[in-house]
Amino acid sequence: VSLDAHYLFISAAVNTSGNKLFLKDLKNPKAPLVTITNDFNADTHFIDNDGSTLFFETNLNAPNGRLVKTEAAKPQPEHWQDVVPETKNVLSITATGHYFFAHYMVDALSQIKQYNYKGELVRDVKLPSIGTAAGFHAKKQETHTYFSFTNYAYPTQIYKMDLATGATELYWKPAIAFDATHYESKQVFYTSKDGTKIPMMITYKKGIKLNGKNPTLLYGYGGFNISLMPTFGVANAVWLELGGVYAVPNLRGGGEYGKQWHDAGTKMQKQNVFDDFIAAAEYLIKEKYTSAEHLAINGGSNGGLLVGAVINQRPDLFRVAIPEVGVMDMLRYHLFTIGWNWASDYGRSDDSQEMYRYLKAYSPLHNIKNDGTPYPAILITTADHDDRVVPAHSFKYAAQLQASDTGDAPKLIRIDTKAGHGGGKPITKVIEEETDVYSFIMWNLGMKYK
Repeated sequence: VSLDAHYLFISAAVNTSGNKLFLKDLKNPKAPLVTITNDFNADTHFIDNDGSTLFFETNLNAPNGRLVKTEAAKPQPEHWQDVVPETKNVLSITATGHYFFAHYMVDALSQIKQYNYKGELVRDVKLPSIGTAAGFHAKKQETHTYFSFTNYAYPTQIYKMDLATGATELYWKPAIAFDATHYESKQVFYTSKDGTKIPMMITYKKGIKLNGKNPTLLYGYGGFNISLMPTFGVANAVWLELGGVYAVPNLRGGGEYGKQWHDAGTKMQKQNVFDDFIAAAEYLIKEKYTSAEHLAINGGSNGGLLVGAVINQRPDLFRVAIPEVGVMDMLRYHLFTIGWNWASDYGRSDDSQEMYRYLKAYSPLHNIKNDGTPYPAILITTADHDDRVVPAHSFKYAAQLQASDTGDAPKLIRIDTKAGHGGGKPITKVIEEETDVYSFIMWNLGMKYK
């Protein structure tokens, strides 16, 4: 419902991308439900209204997103006018006071611009560093807004901003015993197998020696239009304090460069995601941040699938692997709980013979080697009440690993109880799991706790 309670908007979706949108005038009891968009080929969302003028954020005919306006009497796409046009960077919009704040992803980093309701640029918002900004919400009568800022070495802080002048001040910072000035977080670009340039953030303690011996944790996801933007994490901070390097590439399949980037990592293009991740590992080794003997990889859910797939394809490249709550059986994933909803990204084995063969060729469960090829040390994590990615994925994967001849490194599974896919865990469970995961990584990399 719009903030003035004049209009009702109904969004309908069948999977993780694309929606239909409908409108009803709540001040007219006899008003019909009006169709705004009637297919699932794009995402369109109501942002705000100024009287009868409606503003929508959409990627219809604009894969990177744009802000449009139209009159409530004519809400369909053929009547839309651009307010903030599409650019080469992915856009998301918030209505804040009497302004729009445009959040652009520029190589997976935040850039914020303030516009008035005519679409005129008011100012570029100055951020504390390179990283991720979020927030910029306020009702129309407000004169200030608040936003958060973070990156991999910068604990999340909240800033207050004057909407008229653009002046900002620190509003809140966490009481955390971590000095970000001792660490560096930089962005690099490397080349994937097919020549595509991929951005990656690398964070480490200042003064690092590029001797190929640094313990390094490479984290990836690559799916469902989800963008990995820099965020601070306490467990990662401990890793950095112990001398570890933390690297996060922005793989295809995510949303960092819009719909085309997402599509390039889906269905029959899914191998691109694995190639991007493997190329990230090769870059870190080539540039002597680390070596295969000192490299650990981690990913959860769709990222667990990623880790399982690249282990099979390049077992020589990693010393430790942590596939968390992963989708490991690509032939049957759609038969359990919400799995059918992922078909827009993965395709299904019953779609066609071609799709079946493609899925089987990378499915982590179905490609475990059994010929003595040494695999990295592997710790699989799952939980008995995971109704997103059912634990059977991890159970079958662990059983097949342990039954196969993959060398002497440990192949273990950690099964949490009274827990699910990860969200909503009490802090005690989070600490217990992080302790087990990082202890496993450190033990197998030969690290000592200081």
